[in-house]
Amino acid sequence: MLTSIREHGQGLVEYALLLVLVSLIVIAVLLILGPTIGNFFSNLNSKLASY
Repeated sequence: MLTSIREHGQGLVEYALLLVLVSLIVIAVLLILGPTIGNFFSNLNSKLASY
């Protein structure tokens, strides 16, 4: 019974580490592509406003 509690806790730690890793990747991608995406939507907004 003690091994199942340890395994359950170990699984939660693995999920937490995976969540942190995915979060860091998303933040890095947004930092890299953020200005490009912002410029795209600014240009789109200005083109739509001119109609």
